Amino acid sequence: MNRALYRPNLACLPASLLAALACAAGAARADPAADDPVIVTAARLPAELATTPDAYIVTGAEIEARQATFASQILETVPGLSVYSDGLFGVTSVRMRGAQSDKTLVLIDGVPVNDASQPEGSYDFAGLDLSDVTRVEVLSGPQASLWGSDAIGGVISFTTREPNGVRADLEGGSYGTTRVSGAVGRSTDLWALGLTASDIASTGISAADSRNDYSAYQPANQPHPILHSNEPDGYRDLTLGARGRVTPTDWFSVDGQLRYNKSVAAIDGYVYVPPNSVLTTATYVLADTNDVAISESTLAAIHARLDGAFGLRHDFTVSDYQLRRGDSGESGDYGYTAQRQVYRWTVAKGAAEDALGFEGGLEHQSDRASLSTGDQVSLGNTAAFGVIHWRPIQRLNLTGSLRYDDPQSYAAQTTGRASGALDLGAGFSLLASAGQGFKTPTISETVCDFCFPSGPSVGLRPEHAVGYDLGLGWRSADGRLDGRATAYGLDQRDEIVYSPTYPFRYINIARTRSRGLELVGDAVLGGGFRLKASYAYTDAIDLATGEQELRVPHNSGSASLFWVRGPFDAAFSVRSESDQADTGLDGSTPVTRPGFTVANLTGGYKVTDHIRVTARVENLGGGRYEELYGYGEPGRSVFFGLHFRP
Repeated sequence: MNRALYRPNLACLPASLLAALACAAGAARADPAADDPVIVTAARLPAELATTPDAYIVTGAEIEARQATFASQILETVPGLSVYSDGLFGVTSVRMRGAQSDKTLVLIDGVPVNDASQPEGSYDFAGLDLSDVTRVEVLSGPQASLWGSDAIGGVISFTTREPNGVRADLEGGSYGTTRVSGAVGRSTDLWALGLTASDIASTGISAADSRNDYSAYQPANQPHPILHSNEPDGYRDLTLGARGRVTPTDWFSVDGQLRYNKSVAAIDGYVYVPPNSVLTTATYVLADTNDVAISESTLAAIHARLDGAFGLRHDFTVSDYQLRRGDSGESGDYGYTAQRQVYRWTVAKGAAEDALGFEGGLEHQSDRASLSTGDQVSLGNTAAFGVIHWRPIQRLNLTGSLRYDDPQSYAAQTTGRASGALDLGAGFSLLASAGQGFKTPTISETVCDFCFPSGPSVGLRPEHAVGYDLGLGWRSADGRLDGRATAYGLDQRDEIVYSPTYPFRYINIARTRSRGLELVGDAVLGGGFRLKASYAYTDAIDLATGEQELRVPHNSGSASLFWVRGPFDAAFSVRSESDQADTGLDGSTPVTRPGFTVANLTGGYKVTDHIRVTARVENLGGGRYEELYGYGEPGRSVFFGLHFRP
């Protein structure tokens, strides 16, 4: 690994926000109910989980029990999510309810972090370290009336921790993997200040599976010099954070956050294979190249809360997210930059348990990104939104939301959503929702980057979606058993694709339809055991071709058995996916990626009230499997850790 590539570039931190951070003593807001699975905060107006359709929460306690390092290890257990990466540390994508990965809006402490320079605007989960994350919330289905563009499939929200005391983690294991993380801080009613840091390194494995069959691309007696190499692809990831808060009175507070991440990953790419006695036309094929991908991001945010007259809460937030990414090696050299600034004001009244509550607000978002030509282009959006929660009778909860977006260069969009939860008695509840989504063309799509002949896109429209679902939940009287079944539909139109025929440009043509069923269950058993399980059936169809959408398994599920007894704890997890449609080694030929089942085992022992030792075995059976066709996953891997908690 080239250490110069890994060296963090702190000059990219926005000076204005650094100054404001210092003045505010600051980093992001303290987590509300960090390990409380009852309240959903990503719904803008906090709501009870039991009355919120399509919501799924992973607490900090579960993250620690699973010994999860990266976000993908948690998200792959959430029903309705398809998680895949091009190699152990390659680009990691998430599809929600069959929608493309660019239809997932990602928030870190309420700040949108999708990549404005990526042609479709996706978010890469590969470098999202969980060392400072204390809560993950998933809202499935169109959420445009809450968060605007990009939330057609849904929203994934990460909440980070306000440090209080000293935390430290040291872990090492297979493939030369090491992880060192720590946090130090002080949190009181009047003020808080904390620092976090995490460093992860691994020699990795070869992303291009060494067992790939290249017989269709070369004669047996003339092996390509690169196709059969098997060089490990190493990885290094650094995350630094600072956060603080001042609360001079009980009606006013200011807090802020600064989060920096840099990752350097050796990856594999596509090599040119000329015509030969087996291959009639030249093509590019996935192989073990010497490419290196670099990603560097900075998130900074300042938030102020003011409790005003008539019990109204005013929140003011300014955030800045900057991203630089690039690639060098066999596939060529390139780099891109992106910046997203968001200014938001909200006014709210009422808590989750109140009979009536509302939140309204104004928001302006400004995106700036570079193109393949090196030029910088900007787009903006201004929005007004409102959410209301009403409980007309004790057994019935109703929620409605409406949002008006006025994006630059495109027609204004008005979206709405309505949901309800009815207590049927005997522990049963009926939940339903219907909502709209849209996605404004990205900067690349708007100016038609990579188009031929060159020139701006003509007549592009925002993408649109309608989603609806019906769920039945049940909770035992003692709260030890809890489950929910949800059937849903998601219809998308005006999807933007890159035309495969001349002229090569972005066009509105695709239409997709998803139908599915999601099951979740949670059981507190005797003897210190707890069982969590989920299952999803997803049928996502490209209506233009009648074919299944790529990288969406029909059937997927997971089950985890947790155990705690005195100083000991353990967790056994199994995850399974059925076959799925994918593309071959040339990136275009249709293939079927085989299904797989993989199991992990974790365990820990509390030596003292503050020190815990852990062990983890991933891919317990050691079998070969692929999340993405052609990209191998690690075999059996073993890790040991030492953890200190205040």
